Amino acid sequence: MTGFPVRPDDVTDRWLSQVLVSDIEVERWEPIGSGQIGDSARFHLRSLASDIPDTLAMKFPAVDQASRTTAGMMGLYSKEVRFYRELAPLLSVRVPRVYHSELSDDGVAFILLFEDLCPARGGDQVAECSIADARAAIRQAAAIHAPSWDNDAILGKDWLQPNPSLKAMIAGMFPQAFSVFHERYADRLEPEYMRLCESLATNADLLFGGDEAPQCFIHGDFRLDNMLFDIKDGAEEIAILDWQTIALGKGMTDIGYFLGCGIGNDLRSAHEDELLGLYLDEMAQGGVTLSREDIWRDYRIGALHGIATAVFSSAYVERTPRGDANFLSMARGACALA
Repeated sequence: MTGFPVRPDDVTDRWLSQVLVSDIEVERWEPIGSGQIGDSARFHLRSLASDIPDTLAMKFPAVDQASRTTAGMMGLYSKEVRFYRELAPLLSVRVPRVYHSELSDDGVAFILLFEDLCPARGGDQVAECSIADARAAIRQAAAIHAPSWDNDAILGKDWLQPNPSLKAMIAGMFPQAFSVFHERYADRLEPEYMRLCESLATNADLLFGGDEAPQCFIHGDFRLDNMLFDIKDGAEEIAILDWQTIALGKGMTDIGYFLGCGIGNDLRSAHEDELLGLYLDEMAQGGVTLSREDIWRDYRIGALHGIATAVFSSAYVERTPRGDANFLSMARGACALA
């Protein structure tokens, strides 16, 4: 027992009225999004209080046991709750306002009550995006990285420090993850891309075993499915969601991941130079001056982060048709960039 709801059906008028300190009636709810580590729903509310919105979004642990186990092992739920509580106010990135959050002592159950940003257009990994969307995302990446760059108030947080034993465990699990990935997708992914995935599996300790000093705070899963565009019926252009894979690291991890996994190879090939330039300009406006030479090595490694995430996640979260399409899209784009 957690003392708070862990499924949409568990949310009661009484509980919601207590946490929001107002008399509230839940009229109905419907699922939103297609997350595989957490499940989200939109709740339609009735209240006489002027500060209570008509709808709220709520996020819960995944129903799927394998996904919950993975989340607990990697501390994903704890990271997301603590991000909203401690880090979001220190950054410039647009995220939903949080009305209430709770986390179980063991870190395997949580709830987040969010500002509802609808109407909005959800990013679609498989459908890719426009150059305008890509530019908006790049600006948000800089809004994450620049305020946290060499910022001891963020980089010094104990709960964000790398866990060597966890990294070693992931490196050890990666070859098995590749075996699952190969079995599922060998007849669907280009052979040269599958060979690249295999090479990464063979050398997983090189990718996961690095101990270079971090530059900034990173999202870790910076791709279209974790973005909302034209939020609140176009009042704002973008918001960034799903902060479960946050870490300290290199800013180019997010950028290489997004341009590889995120926007489609045709768009990336045509606009890569422009988007990298935009990132450097946005970082400079945030007080961080970087050159192309400063970012190039880390950008290349960031492409590998996309491959690794596609391969590893495919094996350790619930398998769905949408998930298959997602992981193939991620792997294909990241391998093309690499």
